[in-house]
Amino acid sequence: MMTEKELVTSDVAIAIDSCDMEDLLTAIAQDAKKRRNDDSDARPFYAMRLIKENKIGALRVPKALGGGGIQLKELMQFVIRLAEADPDVAHLLRSHFSHVERLIQLGDKTKREQALEKIVNGEIIGNAYTEISKNAAGSSKFETTLSENGENFRLNGTKYFCTGTMYADWVSVMAETSAGKVVSAFIPTDREGVIIKDDWDGFGQKGTGSGTTIFKDVTVYPEEIKEFQEDKKSFNAFLQLILQAVIAGIVRNVVTDAKELVHKRKRTFSYAPAEQPKDDPLLQHKIGEIASIAFAVEATVLAAAESLELATNRTGDYELDHDASLRAAQAKVVVDELALKAATLLFEVGGASATKQSAYLDRHWRNIRTISSHNPTVYKAQAIGRYIINDEKLPVGVVYF
Repeated sequence: MMTEKELVTSDVAIAIDSCDMEDLLTAIAQDAKKRRNDDSDARPFYAMRLIKENKIGALRVPKALGGGGIQLKELMQFVIRLAEADPDVAHLLRSHFSHVERLIQLGDKTKREQALEKIVNGEIIGNAYTEISKNAAGSSKFETTLSENGENFRLNGTKYFCTGTMYADWVSVMAETSAGKVVSAFIPTDREGVIIKDDWDGFGQKGTGSGTTIFKDVTVYPEEIKEFQEDKKSFNAFLQLILQAVIAGIVRNVVTDAKELVHKRKRTFSYAPAEQPKDDPLLQHKIGEIASIAFAVEATVLAAAESLELATNRTGDYELDHDASLRAAQAKVVVDELALKAATLLFEVGGASATKQSAYLDRHWRNIRTISSHNPTVYKAQAIGRYIINDEKLPVGVVYF
């Protein structure tokens, strides 16, 4: 096992299948396990330090700019592995990776390289988009305001569900001007007036920092502001699919825990067909079912990633974008149901002892249920059915960059 110092590399890019990457994932997994064993509410700051030091946020940045230059499908494979190690860490990077995707597609070469330089330096980007108001989730209407203040501007408002922002160096904020224009402000998280609260009270994904961010008379400079223009062709399939990749990683961990449960069991039930749990054909059947679900879930996510990669490589192709969104939506409908089933089957492997709070095996179900609550499946399934029956295209997503 490499030491923390040795994990820091001199090069920005890290090959997705390198020994260094395996050591990094092992270190993150061990940190997550230690926090669970300590029965602690400690957050994954150590893991995020390793993420930043190893420039993981730059995996998709082109090699010519100092990044990893990996393909989108490879990124999804990495997210799956990272979620297997610690689903909180994989999830909290969702907004960052999505922001990088948008930056890569910038038409202005100079602005693109300037923006990506921060990523190459290991810096992480958070988000401050969602508001709890009468406006529909995902709409382009905001109560957060950006008002003129001499040559600069003042930002005021409150954002919720700011996943990952408490670990980020920068935050992208959506706001409206006094003229009613929607803009994004890209500012450092340590600027005066930025208040980040770790107040997410969900029963899963507790370490993602999905809390409240308050902006109180925050100074914003003109060069940090970009006027928002809604992209009528974008479906935001990336943001949808990366959550399914996180779930796929959790299910991989369910398989590991199921195996360990059987090997740790010293006794069985009076009705059991074998004396040793490891030789019990019924337990073997359940673990075979869980492992098969893990395979199907991961294969589904990666198949959808291939469609998304094709659309990404041919920017602006509406039909490819729509197909990528369709595959991501279909993946969600299938993955959510299968993953929750796998997390439930785990308790049939372990019996009553598996329900002990100290075992933390319920974390898988809680984490999957929390993640799957994003963009409820019922809406995805209905939109897919409407498209299949009436050829009505899926809704276009709002791009916040």
